[in-house]
Amino acid sequence: MKILHIDSSITGPRSVSRELTKLVVQQLVGNGQHDVTYRDIVAEDLPHFTAVTAPSAHPISKAVPVLDDAQQAKRDTSDAILAEFLAADTVVIGVPMYNFTLPSELKAWIDRIIIPGTTFKPGPNGPEGRAGGKRVILAIARGGYYGEESAFKAAEHAESLLSTALRFIGITDIETVVAEGLNNPDKREEAVEKARTAVQRLAA
Repeated sequence: MKILHIDSSITGPRSVSRELTKLVVQQLVGNGQHDVTYRDIVAEDLPHFTAVTAPSAHPISKAVPVLDDAQQAKRDTSDAILAEFLAADTVVIGVPMYNFTLPSELKAWIDRIIIPGTTFKPGPNGPEGRAGGKRVILAIARGGYYGEESAFKAAEHAESLLSTALRFIGITDIETVVAEGLNNPDKREEAVEKARTAVQRLAA
């Protein structure tokens, strides 16, 4: 099994989403032989999506067909990100919620996998996803409470945005592990422990 492991938290060793993605990958790997590709998109300072940084497969990349060395390096990184995603059987993504939505680095990563003609195409009834067959596990960390019973549910634009993007390209096998209420010091450890327990229930 090929596993792609993505971290996007800016809080380093204090990050709950990083702890959870690590635990998820450990749970999936177990004692088996697996090919794990890891990408810390914060550490590598993934740049925003432009005609230069778009993968070569994206039509918009044709707007800048000639690149200097620095630009070519950025496009090569984008090509590698797309190739890693397409090759993966399981994708584990750390999803911290900042200001109601995704980290900008994670949005930049998403922009590199939603590619016309590659991960989706026009169909008779609208766009059709072409990246199905993958399992995606989202390790979500939220400071407040945004679940089904929360008055702030409508303000949650991290899990919802990412899930929508994945479904758009054909991925329906999406699982979540959620730690929320992390800004409440009296409840933080309880929330994290609950998420750790949820990880242990994931099937390898």
